[in-house]
Amino acid sequence: MSLPASYEKFVILRRMTYDDLPTVIAIEQLSFSNPWQESTFRGEIQNRPFSYPYVIVQDVTKRVMGYIIFWQIKDEVQINNLAVLPDYKRIGVGETALRQVIEEVAARGVTFVSLEVRTSNLPAVSLYRKLGFRTLGVRKNYYSNPVEDAYVMGLNLP
Repeated sequence: MSLPASYEKFVILRRMTYDDLPTVIAIEQLSFSNPWQESTFRGEIQNRPFSYPYVIVQDVTKRVMGYIIFWQIKDEVQINNLAVLPDYKRIGVGETALRQVIEEVAARGVTFVSLEVRTSNLPAVSLYRKLGFRTLGVRKNYYSNPVEDAYVMGLNLP
């Protein structure tokens, strides 16, 4: 359950496969009040030209700790989903995965990363701000179950 102090060496990202879906769906259901369906994850795996579904894996145990899904269209990335198992929240796993994604897409020439986040999800908002995202606006009633606004956040890459 605990990770070494230098997470970067022990948190790896790899492309999500169909075999990962039972774990990914379990993480999704633990993380969100309006979880994605299995068919949505299957679609992300199949949409290779622009969809990048990754699982976050603990390098030593090979345990899937979470996942991140983003779309890249030309020089822009949209983070669609990021979730981590409860045992691995608030210890740097999500941050490390997101930093790795930002580094990867910046190397491919991406200049802007965006995402939406529930306004009440203060740990996520704090993480995104820590990584340099700024609030660009608010989408009213964007989420359901419960109905809630979303911050639209963006990060300009050099």
